[in-house]
Amino acid sequence: MKVSAQEEYGLRCLLQLAPLDADEYLTLAQLAEREGLSVANAGKLMWILNKAGLVKSIRGTKGGYRLARLAAEIHLSEIIKVLDEGAIAGHCQSHTGVLDTCVHTGNCGIRPVIIGLHDIVQQALQNITLAQLLGTEAKVLNRLYQIHALPRHVEPTRTRA
Repeated sequence: MKVSAQEEYGLRCLLQLAPLDADEYLTLAQLAEREGLSVANAGKLMWILNKAGLVKSIRGTKGGYRLARLAAEIHLSEIIKVLDEGAIAGHCQSHTGVLDTCVHTGNCGIRPVIIGLHDIVQQALQNITLAQLLGTEAKVLNRLYQIHALPRHVEPTRTRA
């Protein structure tokens, strides 16, 4: 499964909000700075998350963003569904070949595999809450092993320094 930049940064912004107390808020500028995003990009993500009911926003000098629910009540499957821009739903709708439509639209042996893999990923993400992603990488990894969201033989790969 490939995680898009929008999914990753949306999730990272939510993780910035997760440890806040109920009366605390982070401004768009604070979120953008903490995640190394432009304010415009952070604003787009927070608009999407607010529209989906995952965050609440308050205007004014003491305003900003906070989670709409407890981090333990927000599952990754819900976050990814909001941020994935319909990648699976549109799988067979877009076609990059030379024809207007895929020649396998009526009978495709690949579609069940793609949909099946998507379902497996969704089930795994349904078992992970935002609260379970708080902490060091080692603690999160151990937590994910304990809830069987990751098989023991999976080791994280480092793509960034």
